Formats: sequence, structure tokens, C-alpha cells
Amino acid sequence: MRLSDRLAEQLLALIADQGLQSGDRLPSERQLALDLGASRPSVREAIQQLASRGLLRSRQGGGTYLQDAPEADVAAFCPPLLESLGDLISDDPGYRYDVLEARHALEGGTAWHAALRATDEDRARMCARFNDLQRFQGRDDADLLARADAGFHLAIAEASHNIVLLQMMRGLFQLLHANVTEGRQRMYTVQHTQEQLVDQHEAVLQAILRGDAPAARASVWLHLEFVHTTVRTLDEDEARRARSSRLSPFV
Repeated sequence: MRLSDRLAEQLLALIADQGLQSGDRLPSERQLALDLGASRPSVREAIQQLASRGLLRSRQGGGTYLQDAPEADVAAFCPPLLESLGDLISDDPGYRYDVLEARHALEGGTAWHAALRATDEDRARMCARFNDLQRFQGRDDADLLARADAGFHLAIAEASHNIVLLQMMRGLFQLLHANVTEGRQRMYTVQHTQEQLVDQHEAVLQAILRGDAPAARASVWLHLEFVHTTVRTLDEDEARRARSSRLSPFV
């Protein structure tokens, strides 16, 4: 990895660690150079690289700011490895179960740490994302619900204040979005499933808000196991119907 690439990723981690939001101003180049242990020209090059990806914008004489970019620009967080995984999922839908297993491993940890470390600002953000889920629940729009769903899980990762977990979740955001969208679209066919999903998200949220790390982790695991089981059952039913349709009718 080139120095500028490495510094760009370190700068993203620093931004996440400091909890900066779209529109916030970054520290000065001098301070960033000290924080990253790099020269100012190298830091400037990393900033320019992130600006070219739509994540930062510089004002003449006014500093550098996090870009208030559309959600599609989250793709800039996705490293080549995860882009390759996205291609695999497109070619073979079975890989979505691997995504669910990866979520199971990652999100148990983020929920655990969020319960122990969440600030008042973190709690407000998680509640806002959950309210989005509730608000969109009555709409027949799987994509809108998927974005709200993924945003809720990402808010938990932010509240964990673990840079490695957060960066991994940010990298998985696109895969998470695609995975949640497909799962919700398929689960629309199952009666009461949507209500169960909201109840499961609320159980996760309440466990984190009361600081119960074991319950938060267990609630996430139960939620993801429910999604996994439901989607697999739908897959098996669909495959069974496909096999039946290929049988020659009895004469």
C-alpha cells in the first residue's frame, strides 16, 4: 500500500474516532500531521485523495470539511477486497449466508461494546435510527427500510468506539445494505415477520441503552439467527417449488 493510501485510511479512522459528522471541520494539517506521525505534504496528499473520492472538501483559506455527500458515496469506504466480495454475492446468491455469518461475528462485538461505551450522543443517534425503522415500517418500500436497518446497525458500530470494528462495519456497509434489502424483500412474504424484526431491533436497542452488554450481544445474535433461518426457509421453499414445476404432469 502506498503511503498516501495508508494515510488516507488512517485519516478515515481518525475521523471516525473523533466522531466527526458531515459538515464538521477537520483539525489543521499541522495537527493531523502530529496525530498521524506524518509530514504535512503527505497529509495534504491524503486529504486530496479523500477529496477526490467525494469524502472531503477544502475551502480556500477555510480548512477541510467532511463532505455532506449522498449515501452512495459510502462506496468510497469499500476497499477492493470487499468490492470483490460484492461481485461474488452477485454471481452466487449463496454467499449472502457468509455475509450473515460475518455480521454475526462482528455485530455481537459492536453491540457488546456499545452497551458499555455509548455516550449520550450515541444513544440519541441509535434512537433516531430506530425511530426511522418504525416510521418506515408501514411503507411498501424495501429499499427505504433496508437503508434505515443498515443505518441502525452502523450507529451501533459507531457507539462501540472500537476503531477496528467500526472500520470493518463501514467497509461492509454496502454488503450489509444489499444483504438487508434482499432479506427484507424476501421476508415481506412472511406474515408478521416485519413486526418481529422491529421487536428484535428494539430489544437490541433497549439492552444497549441500559448498559447490559451480554443482553445486547445475545439480542443481536437472536436477530441475525432469525433472519438467517427465515431467508434459508424461503430459499428452500422456492427451490422445492422450482423442482416441482419441472416434473412432467401425470397423465
